[in-house]
Amino acid sequence: MSPDIPKRPIDLLSIVIPIFNESAVLPELRIELERVLSTLNCRWEVLFVDDGSWDLSYNILSEWSQQEERIKIIRLSRNFGQQAAFTAGLDRALGDVVVTMDADLQDPPELIQEMVDHYQKGCDIVYAKRQRREGESWFKKATAYVFYRLLRHESAGLIPEDTGDFRLMSRPTVDILNQMRERHRFLRGMSAWVGFSQMAITFERPIRKQGKTKYSVKKMCTLAADAVFSFSILPLRISLLLGMVVFCFGVLYSIYSLIQKYCYADVVPGWTALVMLLSIIGGAILVCLGVIGEYIGRIYEEVKHRPLYIVRESRNLGAK
Repeated sequence: MSPDIPKRPIDLLSIVIPIFNESAVLPELRIELERVLSTLNCRWEVLFVDDGSWDLSYNILSEWSQQEERIKIIRLSRNFGQQAAFTAGLDRALGDVVVTMDADLQDPPELIQEMVDHYQKGCDIVYAKRQRREGESWFKKATAYVFYRLLRHESAGLIPEDTGDFRLMSRPTVDILNQMRERHRFLRGMSAWVGFSQMAITFERPIRKQGKTKYSVKKMCTLAADAVFSFSILPLRISLLLGMVVFCFGVLYSIYSLIQKYCYADVVPGWTALVMLLSIIGGAILVCLGVIGEYIGRIYEEVKHRPLYIVRESRNLGAK
């Protein structure tokens, strides 16, 4: 950065962390956060969003918030999902810049200072890009590799590869995100869509410190579906391609049937081939209807205008 350009000031830094049954890792997270936050040259607040935990997470956070008023808690009425929990925190974060991160310490808190440095140099969004993923199965690594590259291709390069929700965002970015109230949320894609100046910092993602991941295969598939259907019409294109392939197959089989009828009148068309043809066409129709139904279902969810989350109680929050 040129010495003639002053650093962008930061009056308040907000950190948003969703919590779902993370009592095992919270003591270590507290140690790491307090160590990092003590080195920052600005005011700060940490917003923990308890996303319907049934373990001791809320009790541990409540005790911490009683000792430190800058620790704020938003307790949701049930589990609404990680993306909704992040949204609840973003809605109430007051900082000039906001950092979103997971609680499992796979998002290293020490990277916050580096993110802040890049923000002060003029960057509005700083996201952490994983170079390595320790402690994960080959299946998860392979599917994540394919998914992010496919999604980046379909989003015209907007969504960066190998990134999660660990990022710093400026206040204008957060304000725009808070105006985007779609139910099926994919915040890492939404923040990329907003624009502004963005950059990546790389890190090696460590293994989970304590507890187990809360992202089951079902939840990962749901998040992937939200990403694909929200930022791409690829499923519709695939259904169109499938329909064209089946149509061409049907035309070829029709030509074959006509040849059999007029050139080889004594040949009776086979029952097996007929059943196969009907099965292929029927399956293609059902696939296409399913894809269309997925989009219609999401439209139905949006037009109901239900709240994205419900707050049961909160601690140390202001009037907002």
